[in-house]
Amino acid sequence: MPSISTREVGDVYIVKLNDPKILDQSQIEQIGYELLQTVPKVTSNRMLLNLGTVAFMSSAMIGKIVQLNKKAKEAGIDLRICEITKGVMEVFNLMRLHKVLNIQKDEESAIASFDKKGWFG
Repeated sequence: MPSISTREVGDVYIVKLNDPKILDQSQIEQIGYELLQTVPKVTSNRMLLNLGTVAFMSSAMIGKIVQLNKKAKEAGIDLRICEITKGVMEVFNLMRLHKVLNIQKDEESAIASFDKKGWFG
């Protein structure tokens, strides 16, 4: 099974990590590379990273997600992240990533959040 899978729902490009444990450095490098390769494939400005399968990930993998977020912003892509398991979310909170990344509960609410306007929009 590939490390990531992609699909489109409407104008949202969805990337899902398929490995339940992302701990090995070579695995992290491969997934990080694959994630960055998805950015040019996003035809709209909406991308969703689904982490629902991932039970454990190293801090190096979290670094790859932050790198993906940066590259997406540089490309004008709005990135959301969803279905983060409890253990992984604890690490995100410790690293204060919930302040940097747009984290949503599930795919449905993440997709809906793309259409929500800000307070004055």
